[in-house]
Amino acid sequence: MSRFERTLSLWVALCIVAGIALGHLLPGVFNTVASAEVAKVNLPVAGLIWLMIIPMLLKIDFGALAQVKEHWRGVMVTLFINWAVKPFSMALLGTLFIGTLFAGLLPAGQGPSYIAGLILLASAPCTAMVFVWSNLCGGEPHYTLSQVALNDLIMVFAFAPLVGLLLGVASITVPWATLALSVALYIVVPVVVAQGWRRSLLAGGEARLKRALSVLQPLSLVALLTTLVLLFGFQGEQILAQPLVIGLLAVPILIQVYLNAGLAYLLSRRFGVAWCVAAPAALIGASNFFELAVAAAISLFGLNSGAALATVVGVLVEVPVMLSVVRLVKATRPWYEQRSS
Repeated sequence: MSRFERTLSLWVALCIVAGIALGHLLPGVFNTVASAEVAKVNLPVAGLIWLMIIPMLLKIDFGALAQVKEHWRGVMVTLFINWAVKPFSMALLGTLFIGTLFAGLLPAGQGPSYIAGLILLASAPCTAMVFVWSNLCGGEPHYTLSQVALNDLIMVFAFAPLVGLLLGVASITVPWATLALSVALYIVVPVVVAQGWRRSLLAGGEARLKRALSVLQPLSLVALLTTLVLLFGFQGEQILAQPLVIGLLAVPILIQVYLNAGLAYLLSRRFGVAWCVAAPAALIGASNFFELAVAAAISLFGLNSGAALATVVGVLVEVPVMLSVVRLVKATRPWYEQRSS
């Protein structure tokens, strides 16, 4: 892992500050960028998200799904957390905190939009950043690869129906056409492009794929940081004007991350999963595909919506919280292996 990746949390913090500052100082520039959209899809953000996602997807060999049987207990734990616990627990936490306990502290009428953003955030398991988290904790790479490949495959078919179900339960009108467009743009198209490109590169040998990844990986991280600058520039005024809202939105996100990471870790121990699989299982179970969540929120509700703000708060929370989960699973390894060995 490069020094740049090891200091990613610092760069994320700097980009957040830069985005808020630039959004405040140059509102006209950010308004122009925000207006560059087609069918509610912001083109600059879409391009950056593709640049983030496609290099990560290039690493994924869907043939790795054959390796699932080697780590089936860890896979089952993570699938249970990602698809049966996390989206529904976030809908519950969002309704409890944002819709009820904090309702009087939030801008009138914005509660449903905030809840929608939280649901979008929790309904897409992490694809890109999970490779970084797994590397940081020394996770089993074949498990991580096969789990991400499986999640991506499921997400192509399950994301839109799951989000539609949960948004409907939350009494929010679901714009199905826009949601379907978001899934096509941010899941289906990147998967198809990446897998086609991967096959083309591999036709020239494994070394050719590695060379392409060595060039694209830094671009992917730069795209991530540039996206953060844009997103926090778009939302900078709201963040500065509503620091309490940011703090309140962070509460269910923090609870959800630690709840799902802890549950995945404990279930893995209960079922005798090796620590090198349990550690990334906890991280995959807890982290979110925030690139997709942000893009979907912008497409569905607009750049300046409460839903978009909620997903951006997810970005704000994601990196430092996931780094803390990495530290926790590494620190508890002796305890984990004491009874699971």
